[in-house]
Amino acid sequence: MKKIILCAICAICGLFTANAQKFGHVNMQEIMQAMPEYTTAMNELKKLEEQYTADLKQMQDEIQRKAEAYDKEQATLPENIKQRRQQELQDAYQKYQESLQDNQQSLQKAEQEKMAAVQTKLLDAVKVIGQEGGYVYIMTMNSLPYISTTLSTDVTAQVKAKLGIK
Repeated sequence: MKKIILCAICAICGLFTANAQKFGHVNMQEIMQAMPEYTTAMNELKKLEEQYTADLKQMQDEIQRKAEAYDKEQATLPENIKQRRQQELQDAYQKYQESLQDNQQSLQKAEQEKMAAVQTKLLDAVKVIGQEGGYVYIMTMNSLPYISTTLSTDVTAQVKAKLGIK
């Protein structure tokens, strides 16, 4: 009877060992920041943001200049010209607000487009490593509250190598 129980235990252990599953984890942020495509995208976004900022600054300066000129002249201006200048200032300020919103939306859209290409390339590399290594799962390090690094293999270096990153 003891031999039968011992054989059953060995058979069960053998099944679990034969079906051992491989799990991996990867530091996506570290890899992404090391990708040349990421650096290029971030530089392009920074230039775009600087351009938008300069354009808005120019508009703001123009509004400020017009407002100061109006303040100096308003006491001597006829009522119809005062109203026209006030309307011009309001229109300029409204145009500034619209440009600000448009620029923010354009910048967000550009960021999404540029980062989507980088993320797709990174995810494709992770999938290839997963398939080549026979992994059941490859989890992102910062996406879960805890990942056992002793029961899971860090594949960050392999993904970097697949992408040609040192």
